[in-house]
Order: sequence, then structure tokens, then C-alpha cells
Amino acid sequence: MENSQIERRLLVCQNRTCRKQGSAKVLATFHKFDMPNITVEKSGCLGKCGNGPMILVLPEELWYGHVEPQNIAVIMEKYLLG
Repeated sequence: MENSQIERRLLVCQNRTCRKQGSAKVLATFHKFDMPNITVEKSGCLGKCGNGPMILVLPEELWYGHVEPQNIAVIMEKYLLG
């Protein structure tokens, strides 16, 4: 199965620490893009406080920390859609 056909879930932490670090903007930015086979969801604490905003991509269990809205296009192009 090709990478682009994998059904993925992208979890964006919306717990207190990540929200203070801008995770609501990260979540909103991901929702602006059309990403086939990727469901973007808000999540509770992902257990990596202090490294936020945190993103977890399932099923691969890829972790992204310190994500900012301007990083999202690169993350999508290089790792999620490419």
C-alpha cells in the first residue's frame, strides 16, 4: 500500500500547556488544507508537555513538537502527503 493511501489521524493537543503555546492556531491551520486520507482531530494531553504545540500522526506514531502554523505546509508536503 502506498504511503498516500494510508488512512491517518492527526491529533493536535488542545490541553492547557499546548493551548498556551498556540495549538488552537495550529489546529485551525491544519483544517484549512484539504488532506486526503488524513483526519485532523483535537486531542487531550499527549503527555509531552513543554514541547508543544504537539502533534501525533497515527498509525505511524510520528511526533512533532514546537509546531507553529508556518511549519504546517512543510510538514504536510514532506511527511504527510509526500
